[in-house]
Amino acid sequence: MNARLRLVTDRTAERPAPPPADPLREEPGPGAARCLGLYAKLAAGVTVVTARGEDGPLGMTVSAVTSLSARPPLLLACLRDGSRTLAAVRARRTFAVHLLREEQQDLAGRFASPTTTAAERFAGTDTRQVLGVPVLAGSLAWSVCLTEDVRRYGDHHLVVGRVAAVHVGAGRPLLWHDRRFGALTDPVPDAAG
Repeated sequence: MNARLRLVTDRTAERPAPPPADPLREEPGPGAARCLGLYAKLAAGVTVVTARGEDGPLGMTVSAVTSLSARPPLLLACLRDGSRTLAAVRARRTFAVHLLREEQQDLAGRFASPTTTAAERFAGTDTRQVLGVPVLAGSLAWSVCLTEDVRRYGDHHLVVGRVAAVHVGAGRPLLWHDRRFGALTDPVPDAAG
């Protein structure tokens, strides 16, 4: 009988402990549709992020881009999980961020379309290489960044880039608010910074 008890005790000891509970996943909260409704109310400048892929240039429209630090100069961009552009950013460790002008709605739409190929996105655009990254001419401003960090949060990745090259032009930014493009109504000075 002792051997049998010992055997049962040994089997119990071999079972792995259950994984610790993730308190964030257990928190009650609003559904995705309600959160997307909130996010739609955030006004943002429209940007296109580009990178060099194995077969040529890649890019996507991104509305979640922000400055992170002036010293060192860092930008933060949120890229959708599974995108080819994100894969290229991770592989090549460089990318460009383009702030679009208010008249570049068609370009923003082309780079946002899930059915448009990479070649179609870049067709007819004036593109040059800066530090090995495709840069779109005619944008309000652009920067080429060296990838500092990539971290996944939910269905997106936060990409931190150190600004290595920058150009700032004159004009007015294209904005995204309430699931549509918009523009500033107040005059904007035409001074480049």
